[in-house]
Amino acid sequence: MKDNKVEKLRKEYMDVSIPEELDFVVKKALKEGKRDFKKKQYNKKLRAITTSAAAVTVIFTVAINTSQVFANTLSRVPVVSSIVKVLTINEHIINEDRYNADIKTPAIEGLENQDLQNSLNEKYIEENEKLYDAFIADMEALKENGGGNLGIDSGYEIKTDTDRILSIGRYVVNTAGSSSTTLKYDTIDKEKEVLITLPSLFKGDSYIEIISRNIKQQMKEAMEADEHIHYWIEEEIEELNFHKIDEDQNFYINNEYQLVISFDKYDVAPGYMGTVEFVIPTEILQDILVSNGYIRQ
Repeated sequence: MKDNKVEKLRKEYMDVSIPEELDFVVKKALKEGKRDFKKKQYNKKLRAITTSAAAVTVIFTVAINTSQVFANTLSRVPVVSSIVKVLTINEHIINEDRYNADIKTPAIEGLENQDLQNSLNEKYIEENEKLYDAFIADMEALKENGGGNLGIDSGYEIKTDTDRILSIGRYVVNTAGSSSTTLKYDTIDKEKEVLITLPSLFKGDSYIEIISRNIKQQMKEAMEADEHIHYWIEEEIEELNFHKIDEDQNFYINNEYQLVISFDKYDVAPGYMGTVEFVIPTEILQDILVSNGYIRQ
């Protein structure tokens, strides 16, 4: 995608008059794939747990610069380094009685690696255009069939900002009777100007088993310490149980240069647990790391 498209979108967005207050409600629950299967099976097994379609509360813990963005209607994120910036270049807003959407699209500026910058910006635009188109289609279908409640809230937060690393998290919260939340992360080496992938951090694929074993141990310890915490690791319904992370599992590197593994809502725990993440101890990764450039003690 060409740079002038990003500039055009930015100009269009900056010209839009944003309401002072937005009533955020969230879109329909995901009804496909493994996450939905886990949700249905868990609700069947634990009949006492019910969800309310009338109210959905979404709590986001965000970095201070993202909080400032929310406070200023997400018009612009402050500079995250002396060179690299993250901007909100487009925002789709629908605020009707029973249909609510707020879809914010980020763009990265300041990378000398234009191929990387353009590919990320194009991905963000395409993702959110698909979200918006799907919302419009679902909304029109509901209206034709007697109406309903539908919402989506999509945006981003800067998880990590160091001299070396920039990690951007994009969230999507959907509601249609119940809610689902998904997160995606991109972690960039600002010095080498490359996108960091999970496999690129390690010498081989042994990280999958090592990290998975540690996560299961963390899950067990958390459940023993707090009866309100529950993870799917010893369920009678085998399909619910977490066994191992994916090769390209969702992750970011935090400000302490630690690896953080992230799971979407319903991936490894019941819905009330929301999205969950695990900080992996660096000492158990030391021998399999390619280098200590990104993850270190």
